[in-house]
Amino acid sequence: MSDDPESFLSVSRKDQLEAAGTQFDTKKNCWVPDQKDGYIAAEVISTKGEQVTLKTVTGKQVTLKKDDTQQMNPPKFEKVEDMAGLTFLNEASVLHNLRSRYFSGLIYTYSGLFCVAINPYRRLPIYTDKVVMLYKGKRRNEMPPHVYSVADNAYHDMLQDHENQSMLITGESGAGKTENTKKVIQYFANIASSHAGKGGSEEGKKGNLEDQVIQANPPLEAFGNAKTIRNDNSSRFGKFIRIHFGTTGKLAGADIETYLLEKSRVIYQQPLERCYHIFYQLQSGQIAGLNEKLLLTGKPTDYRFSSQGKTEIDNVDDKEEMKITDDALNVLGFEEDEKLSLYQLTAGIMHFGNIKWKQRPREEQAEIESTDTADKVAYLLGVNSADLVKNLLRPRIKVGSEYVQQGRTKEQVAYSVGALCKAIYDRMFRSLVHRVNKTLDTKATKQYFIGVLDIAGFEIFEFNSFEQICINLTNEKLQQFFNHHMFVLEQEEYKREGIQWDFIDFGLDLQDTITLIEGPMGVFMVLEEECMFPKATDKTFLEKLIKNNADKPAVFGTPGVGSKKKSGAEYHFEIHHYAGTVGYNVDFWLDKNKDPLNEAVVELFRKSTMVLLHTLFAEIATGGGAGRKQAIKTISGSHREQLNRLLATLMNTKPHFVRCIIPNENKKPGVIDARLVLHQLACNGVLEGIRICRKGFPNRMPFSDFKQRYMILAPSSVPQGFMDSRKACDLLLKSLDLEANEYRMGHTKVFFRAGVLGQLEDMRDTRLSRILSLLQAVCRGYLMRRIYKKILDQRVGLAVLQRNIRKYLVLRNWGWWRLYTKVKPLLNVARAEDEMKAMDEELQKAKDKALKEEKERKLLEDKNSELMKEKNDMFMQLQQEQDNAADIEEKLSKVMSQRVDMETQLAELQARLEDEEDSNADVSASKRKLETECGELKKDIEDLEITLAKVEDEKKAKDSQIKMLNEDLAAQDEVIAKLSKEKASLEETNQKTLEQLQAEEDKCNHLTKVKAKLESTVDELEDSLEHEKKARADVEKVKRKLEGDLKMTQETVEELEHAKREMEETIKKRDYDLSQLNSRLEDEQSLVAQLQKKIKELQARIEELEDELEAERQARAKAEKQRAELGRELDDLSDRLEEQGGATTAQIELNKKRESELIKMKRELDEAHMQHETSMASIRKKQQETVSELSENLDQLSRTKTKIDKDRQMLKAEVEDMNTNVEMLQRAKMNSDKTIHQLEAQLSELNGAMDERNRSISEMNSQKNRLTNENSELTRQLEESESNSGQMSKNRMQLLAQLEELKRQLDDESRSRQSLHQQLKQAQMDNDSLRDQVEEEAEGRADLARQLAKSNQELQAMKAKFDGEAVHRAEELEEQRKKLMVRLAQLEEQLSQALTKNGSLEKAKARLSGEVEDLMIDVERESNRANALEKKQRNFDQVLAEWKAKVDELSNELDAAQREARQYSTELFKIKNSYEEVIETVEIVRRENKTLQVEIVELTEQLGEGGKSVHELEKARKRLEMEKEELQAALEEAENALELEEGKVVRAQLDLAQTKNEIERRLNEKEEEFEATRKNHQRALESMQASLEAESRGKAEALRLKKKLEGEVNELEIQLDAANRQIADLQKQLKKYMADLKELHGNYEEEIRIRDDLRDQLQLTERRSNLLMAELEEQRASLEHSERSRRQAENDLADQSDRMTDLTAANHSLTSQRRKMEAEIQTMQGELDDLGSEARNADDRAKKAVSDATRMAEELRAEQDHSMHVQKMYKSVELTVKDMQSRLEEAEAMALKGGKTTIMKLEKKLHETERDLDAETRRRSDLDKAVRKQERRLKEIILNSEEERKTHDRLQELIDKLQIKCKNFKRQTEEAEEMANLNLNKFRGAQRELEDMEDRMEIAESTVNKLRAKHRSGVVGSGSTTRITTKTTSGSSSVMRSASSSSRH
Repeated sequence: MSDDPESFLSVSRKDQLEAAGTQFDTKKNCWVPDQKDGYIAAEVISTKGEQVTLKTVTGKQVTLKKDDTQQMNPPKFEKVEDMAGLTFLNEASVLHNLRSRYFSGLIYTYSGLFCVAINPYRRLPIYTDKVVMLYKGKRRNEMPPHVYSVADNAYHDMLQDHENQSMLITGESGAGKTENTKKVIQYFANIASSHAGKGGSEEGKKGNLEDQVIQANPPLEAFGNAKTIRNDNSSRFGKFIRIHFGTTGKLAGADIETYLLEKSRVIYQQPLERCYHIFYQLQSGQIAGLNEKLLLTGKPTDYRFSSQGKTEIDNVDDKEEMKITDDALNVLGFEEDEKLSLYQLTAGIMHFGNIKWKQRPREEQAEIESTDTADKVAYLLGVNSADLVKNLLRPRIKVGSEYVQQGRTKEQVAYSVGALCKAIYDRMFRSLVHRVNKTLDTKATKQYFIGVLDIAGFEIFEFNSFEQICINLTNEKLQQFFNHHMFVLEQEEYKREGIQWDFIDFGLDLQDTITLIEGPMGVFMVLEEECMFPKATDKTFLEKLIKNNADKPAVFGTPGVGSKKKSGAEYHFEIHHYAGTVGYNVDFWLDKNKDPLNEAVVELFRKSTMVLLHTLFAEIATGGGAGRKQAIKTISGSHREQLNRLLATLMNTKPHFVRCIIPNENKKPGVIDARLVLHQLACNGVLEGIRICRKGFPNRMPFSDFKQRYMILAPSSVPQGFMDSRKACDLLLKSLDLEANEYRMGHTKVFFRAGVLGQLEDMRDTRLSRILSLLQAVCRGYLMRRIYKKILDQRVGLAVLQRNIRKYLVLRNWGWWRLYTKVKPLLNVARAEDEMKAMDEELQKAKDKALKEEKERKLLEDKNSELMKEKNDMFMQLQQEQDNAADIEEKLSKVMSQRVDMETQLAELQARLEDEEDSNADVSASKRKLETECGELKKDIEDLEITLAKVEDEKKAKDSQIKMLNEDLAAQDEVIAKLSKEKASLEETNQKTLEQLQAEEDKCNHLTKVKAKLESTVDELEDSLEHEKKARADVEKVKRKLEGDLKMTQETVEELEHAKREMEETIKKRDYDLSQLNSRLEDEQSLVAQLQKKIKELQARIEELEDELEAERQARAKAEKQRAELGRELDDLSDRLEEQGGATTAQIELNKKRESELIKMKRELDEAHMQHETSMASIRKKQQETVSELSENLDQLSRTKTKIDKDRQMLKAEVEDMNTNVEMLQRAKMNSDKTIHQLEAQLSELNGAMDERNRSISEMNSQKNRLTNENSELTRQLEESESNSGQMSKNRMQLLAQLEELKRQLDDESRSRQSLHQQLKQAQMDNDSLRDQVEEEAEGRADLARQLAKSNQELQAMKAKFDGEAVHRAEELEEQRKKLMVRLAQLEEQLSQALTKNGSLEKAKARLSGEVEDLMIDVERESNRANALEKKQRNFDQVLAEWKAKVDELSNELDAAQREARQYSTELFKIKNSYEEVIETVEIVRRENKTLQVEIVELTEQLGEGGKSVHELEKARKRLEMEKEELQAALEEAENALELEEGKVVRAQLDLAQTKNEIERRLNEKEEEFEATRKNHQRALESMQASLEAESRGKAEALRLKKKLEGEVNELEIQLDAANRQIADLQKQLKKYMADLKELHGNYEEEIRIRDDLRDQLQLTERRSNLLMAELEEQRASLEHSERSRRQAENDLADQSDRMTDLTAANHSLTSQRRKMEAEIQTMQGELDDLGSEARNADDRAKKAVSDATRMAEELRAEQDHSMHVQKMYKSVELTVKDMQSRLEEAEAMALKGGKTTIMKLEKKLHETERDLDAETRRRSDLDKAVRKQERRLKEIILNSEEERKTHDRLQELIDKLQIKCKNFKRQTEEAEEMANLNLNKFRGAQRELEDMEDRMEIAESTVNKLRAKHRSGVVGSGSTTRITTKTTSGSSSVMRSASSSSRH
């Protein structure tokens, strides 16, 4: 294999040319399907209709339909790198391209937006450091396809977009995901290394971060990878590796998150598979002495857990792998003890599997065969061997509160061992990952991360269990994420941007399969539900799963009869995944999901001496005591939570996809299984991804970024000045000659087809290279022209010098010349002193001027340093803002994750709301059903009443029979004598009868108790029936209210969802704007850096020019010196000529030549000076332009910074609004839940009460009818009392219902629920007390009945015969009661069914309400809330009015009850009098009866003694017969009277006792009812008092808030007034400054008109103002949007307070900004004053320079006049030359002395003046620059002040609105206070009336007590009637007490 990576990365040029030269015909060449190769090439022979005859490359002729063939691409597309560029996109072309590239060793291919990688099954040289450097920093289209290119793009996007990235490397098992993951991590470690090079660390030492990141993989592979059927290095766990980077892109750390380790592989492997690599690496013998420490043999086949499949892998050396693993642990910083602990636990697991167990015969107990292996396990795990075996065989379990030892069978012990081994390995692996993360966690700053996901691929094995469905669910959700990102989000963005696009459904939605696995009633939900039931099995789980999902044939299936896999492995159900149909076997799923452990062994592990094992299981000890929540947690639930967190993380990153393809299942290199590859391509969506990439627009840019980046391609296409970015981009694209189909213009972005943006980048690079080449050419030409001009000047100067030297050499020996040189200086001796004085004065002035300018220069330098400092500060602030922007982006990502969590919570709440609505519907349906059943029960009660009437008739008949029997009794008395012998027997029978009578009396007592209970329950049921009706009406009201509230909440939910969608869109827009601004900011930074470089270059160039200028000045000085020497020589000559007295014409011509040369030299010097000045001006102009450009860039950066700040604030406000909306929604949801729970509790209570009352109705009605017939005399009075009591009970129930309604309306849900619970408890207590009282009354009645029975023994003896019938009737009544109980049980069942139906109806209602919700979206939430508040206020007023009316009615009813009680007392007194009369007659009859009884006894005694003598008896008999007849007649008369009287007495006593008991019972009941009513009223009043107190507290709180708000409003008004005054002052100052600036501007208008650069500056200022106006418009729009959002939130008082605080903060910030502005304006004013003074000084200097120039011009003219005068004098000098020869030499000496000194002084003064002039011009230009800069700053300040004024106006308007609203709120609170005061006054009045009633009742009770005392004193004399009278009196007192209690209420 070649080591050159180029051949494995791209196709060679030679192969491309050969492929392009292949003959090809588009119409003939095509692809046809093939069974083996998928598709093969063919050539069309003939066509007949739709049939085509083709000849394949194999020579075979086939005939197919046209639709069965697929088009072939031209040869130029052979082995194309990006399949999105294929002409014909079809399966055949994609397969051929991948296959041809794979055969050529090219395993990577681009497929649109993602990369396809095919496993080569061999090592390729494309992952070396050389290849890494090739791909570093390159764009995708610059290099061949590679996973490095995808990684580099992710790294570049992270740095450029400041966004977290993720790389999803997906595919089936064995496709090469793990290897690609390792290469990606290696690439990131290389390109983002924080070290210059890798340090060679010794073995065992900790490496640097890059080495640790790379070396983290070998240990994880050793402990988490294994050989499977399809992959020799399959990852049996998932991992998500986050690689963190710092702010500069350097590596800053990493962390690893793992998912779902396959624990079952530790103890079981399929054939041809292997356990985890570490089990075999430990036994390889790589580490010397390790096997001896671990007690291993070195042979994997010796251990059961590692030898169930294969033990070796081809081409893998476990020894070498062990060395890599151990070295990696050393690099990661593992200590030797830590490594040895890992190895010991692994070896302990292997030994654990070799322990052999056996079953004891005829016992449910296992035992160990040999303890040798167990000793090894105990030694390695650091525990006691005996304890380990004991806890495995007989573990201690907790039963109740005690621990017992449980015996285990062999199978149970083996299962327990396997579970422990899996748990040890799983926790050990997690601790290893935790330790690696701890090592990789550094203290460096982490800014962003790139996540690399490597998770187990899709698995279809022969035997698929619980692990496979978890892995397949993960791949299913990742595939769904890929489809959603690639196909759904892309098309949604097209729609959102307004691009014409037809939505393409690619049919890749996998939601049905995902819902089947993890949705409601899905696989995991059913599994977790079954895990909660102790008796559940895998079979019940399967049955329930099939039952719930049998109606989903698209995704769920079951095997047919006898269905098996090919290998014979059984499967129980199958799921149709995206990668294929998988059959799953559910054996042991419940155990795998619960993952139980032997707690006794776990406790032993916690006490282990091995630190690692103790730590692993100590975590369970500390974390398991939290409760049952952790015990219930299942593997499926935890896996779903992890998976949801992973997907949430991926949603917050920008994904990059690498799709790995497995070429064949035999792991052979260079072999392609076409069917397998096509199946993976279809599952992975490769073709669809290419199709949407080709049809769609994968590249997009915002308009502003596109304009800024590509404006260079056509700068003339966009006119100067402000223009909308969209229009500018449209013009720019049209000028670029792009086809219309190549791009689309959206609302905010421009979209491009694939590859178009690359073309534009190439065009831009070409254009930039041309511009740079042109710039370099211009610079080089300018430099060469300067050098050439300098050479020319030097040449001319040399020629002049040579000519002058030659002439001097000719003239120096000429006499006249000598004379001239000696005479000329003498002429200027007289003027030399004056000139010297003048020059001294000028010199002094120049010195003073130089000193002054030096001071000014220092001041300017200080200002310049300050400006530079400000510039640096601005750069620092810019950097800080960039950091803040990064922090904001991170916070925004957190907010997005929180938003996802809140959306999930919202979905859960909506689901719960739907369930509650369903249950509400079920309850309403059950209520209606119960109403119908209640009607039926009423009918049954009427039937029972009819039967009871029949029974009463029968009773009357029996009474008549009793009378007849009494008559028979009279006849029986005639034979008393005959019966005297049988007295003993009769006494015995009498005794027996008494015993039976006692038993019957007990029965009668029981029946009386039952009767009393039934009577009480009848009254209660009547009352409860009325209460039930009221409660149902209340329930209906509450239901309607809840429906209204539900609609309101649904409307609010819809509004919140709408707002949420808008917020999402705005957030996305803001995110995109932030990213674009960040990119622009980076471009600006790069531009600033470039400009700084240019400035430095220009400064260097300026320095060079200044050096050249200095050289020119030196040259000029030399020339001036030469000119001065020549002038001096000329003067000498002229002097000599004058002294000599004459000259020749030749000398005159020579003088003229000298003068012309002097003029020419002056002219040349002036021209050179002007050229230097022009060059300096051009250089200054360029420098000014660069400085202005830099200032503009800085201004743009500051504007972008402010814009980012404003966007950030808007985003914060929007996020806060969203949070408040979600919180409001949650509160509304919680309130609705509470009301629903309250209604359910009330309904259940009402149902229970109704059941109890219905149960007692039948019993009580029957007893009631019978008792009313028995009490015939008192029925009228009792009926009247019952009617009155029923009316009072109805009134009481109405009052209770009204009170409950008031409670529900006034109290909160929680308090109402508590009060209901308290009421329920109180009712139960009252019920118990009532039952106790009833039992006491029944016992009293039993005592009375026993006393009555003793007094009437004979009568009871006769009635004993007929008690059986009464018992029979009682038994019949008992049977009827049982039937009613059965009926009630049936009703309860029907009630449960009705509840279920109600749930279904509620679901239907929820669906209907969902349809209604769509029509209610546009309703404003705040108006609804205001209406609701107003409704509540009105309802509250109505409730108070109703309450007042009800209190009045209650008082009236109490008065009526008092009147009725008084009537009852009078009637009772009448009854007492009649009763006393009856008692007196009864007593008389009783006395007579007693005398007769005494006589009868005496007679019987005499009869007894009559047996003494028959004779005496015969005599006595005759005598007695006579007496007997007389006595008989008298006795009959007495007995008749006695019987009548006794019957009357008995009836009267019975009736009286019953009446008394009934009256007492009813009075007690009424008293108790009145007491309960009083308590309820008191509780209601207390609750009302509490509510009023709460309202008063709320009122006080509102007053406090009102005062606080008024204080804050006053403070704000004061602050606003102060701010207005300050702003007015600022405006005045600004006007003043503007006036001053106008004056300054008028002074400098002439100079501004002269300079062209100011015109350019003006244009730049206009453009900037246009930009500022555009930004101002944008800010206005954003402010309008913010004001709209504020108007929406103005109705909430809490939000108002927050807004007020925000406004105060904003006001403070404005004041602080105002202070800053004032300080800046003051500083600017000072600077302007300084600049004005400097400008005036500069004007003065300029004027002085002009005057000096004029003076020098005058001197020049004087010199010229003097020269003319010299010429005139020349003629006269010629005449006197001869006479002056003697004096010539002396004159020459003197002239030379004086002339040279004066000329030197003049030249020096001239040079100094020129230098001053140059310095003055430079300072003048600097002052001009400073003035222009200050003007720019002043304009910006003016614009800012205008913006401040506008914002101040808007804030003033908003504050006015808020003040108006505060006044409204004040008015509303005052109205509420007035209403509360009115209600409080009403309540106090009612309370006073109630207290008055109580006083009246106490007075009435005292009068009753007095009457009772009088009555007692009146009945003291009657001895036998005392008890009855006292009882009667007690009854009357109880009546009075009840009346008093009712009046008290």
